[in-house]
Amino acid sequence: MTPRSLWLATAAFAALPVAALAQDTEESFGGAKGADLSIEAMEPDGSDVTIGRAGEYPADIARYLLASGPGAANLSPDGKTIAFSWDVTGQSELWVMPSGGGVPKQVTFRTGVRAPVWTPDGSALFYSADRDGNEQPGYFAITPDGQAEIEVLPAARGDFRQFGDFAADGSFVYASTARGTGVFDVYRGTLNGESELIVEAELGLAPRSISPDGKFALVTETVGEDADNLFLLDLATKAMTTISKPPAEDRASHTLGGFEWMPNSSGFYFSTNVDREYGTLSFYRLGSETFARVFETESDVENLELCGGGPGGQYLYWTQNEDGFDVLRGWHTVEKRPITMPELPEGNYALDCEGDGQLLVRVNGWQTPGEIWMTNPIAGTAEKVFAANYAGLDPDRLVRPKVVRYRARDGVELQGLLYLPDGASIGENAPPVVFSVHGGPTAQSQATYDPIAQYHVARGVAVFEPNVRGSTGLGRTYTTLDDRENRLDSVRDLVDMKNALAADGLIDGDRAAVMGGSYGGYAVNAVLAEYPGNFAAGVSLFGVADWVTALEIASPALKASDRIEYGDITEERWKEYYTVNSPIRKADQINVPVLYSHGVMDPRIDIYETEVMVKTLRANGIEAPFVRIPDEGHGWRKLSNQLFYYRKQAEFIEKQLGLTEAE
Repeated sequence: MTPRSLWLATAAFAALPVAALAQDTEESFGGAKGADLSIEAMEPDGSDVTIGRAGEYPADIARYLLASGPGAANLSPDGKTIAFSWDVTGQSELWVMPSGGGVPKQVTFRTGVRAPVWTPDGSALFYSADRDGNEQPGYFAITPDGQAEIEVLPAARGDFRQFGDFAADGSFVYASTARGTGVFDVYRGTLNGESELIVEAELGLAPRSISPDGKFALVTETVGEDADNLFLLDLATKAMTTISKPPAEDRASHTLGGFEWMPNSSGFYFSTNVDREYGTLSFYRLGSETFARVFETESDVENLELCGGGPGGQYLYWTQNEDGFDVLRGWHTVEKRPITMPELPEGNYALDCEGDGQLLVRVNGWQTPGEIWMTNPIAGTAEKVFAANYAGLDPDRLVRPKVVRYRARDGVELQGLLYLPDGASIGENAPPVVFSVHGGPTAQSQATYDPIAQYHVARGVAVFEPNVRGSTGLGRTYTTLDDRENRLDSVRDLVDMKNALAADGLIDGDRAAVMGGSYGGYAVNAVLAEYPGNFAAGVSLFGVADWVTALEIASPALKASDRIEYGDITEERWKEYYTVNSPIRKADQINVPVLYSHGVMDPRIDIYETEVMVKTLRANGIEAPFVRIPDEGHGWRKLSNQLFYYRKQAEFIEKQLGLTEAE
């Protein structure tokens, strides 16, 4: 790459046309069949939403949704400016502010930015944007003052992309399905819009990080939902060297904490659970045949950041995931001693470190919708530079989740987070409950701000967020316990946990609803069909109904992981298995009302999956209201759609659990 293409001078940059946003390009991809408009459904109509007066309790659900804070946040290379995503306008946009505090400035408009990335010289911000959640993004770059913007790579139908990292010369690596074969290949692009295929993949490769000298890239190969293999890619020769590729039966993750290179490119820190239950801080030196463990831990090491002067960096920071609550850790790599870390609000932390050790910490916790703290653990300082917007809510009224553990009927220890209403009774007067099942399936319910949980708890309904077998954060073995033929064991866990909570007198087991999105939506469909009589109602958001269809038309982002997690649907034995063991085959056993919803643009789970459940239940005389959202994909990104949908959901749940309907 020539110096001219490292980045465009400000004058030349400003002369380029403004980017044609991905959302403005007509796009029809995102479903095998499209929506069946003959099915009666509720759709957002743009009508006004009343939210009640500030300070009124119980507060309207809109206030919990409007409470907000920053999303992904990153420091500029010189440490002077913070770039972050924020959805205060109604959808996620890019904002900047001084790292020392000040008034945030909006930089993008109507883009749906997810995570901004600084170019290596700090002259611009790189971001991706898709159309209404179809996950086929274009790549764009914009100056931090928002005055000039270019389209780096236009969105293309069927081209799912995963950004990797920038090299020091301004080029970048990314994964793409541009070959059209449903696999992710590795490409190298430039900010001039050039792109070169580096490595072809059989199923799915993802570049993760580039060495500071620009010679190597770290590349992972997906192995199930929870694991990957790790390779070193020589960007000049395009040769791939295996760093770690465990046998499939011992699959492990190498990406739990990201990758932090030594400044002299001699090696990198990372977190892996190879031969361990939990992700352990590890180090790989280039040219080695193996990697070394730095510390042994009993919880996953995540969010690695290395910074400070010298050829090897001095300050290493990370978080440890303890039952869904993050703990900050630090290590002085030169003096070989722990670094005392600042005390911050409880929850989950995202880190970014630049320069002499100043550490940005984005906090999202049960009592905060989002804050940004600038800290310097070496100097012992910590300052909140961005405060959450509580939308008129009193943060002291928000409820801290309680970690609970119970044994399943087969002896497996299960875990979850329980939100109990203030002053909740025990026993006969225990509160009704909503089970909120996470997606993934290899995700984890954590102590983040959950507006829906806090709303229900404020109105006297307990919320339980189970981490059934198959969830992450509770050990490598635990994550594998729901694989393939064991899928329904995780569904049964929901029943076992409900019965255990009721036996302890914490909930009213006769007034229990179950809800979930994506894989969580499947869990709703499955538990209502497999174990009728245990839940009084269900709420399934964009969930799987027929695994045969879902696995056959899965988006490229899911193909690589599905074979390990669910089995290869091209094999007859798995097709036969899921023909029998899919909710749609047992939908006749669902005998309680279920609220369904789906985005028309969903590229992961086709809207047909939800439509078939709606039609089946209605044909059986079961109440099955349906919310169809035309301009969303896999989940609700836009505030207007969130306000419409979650009001409908709250009204449905309160009606089914015998509470007064929401106003």
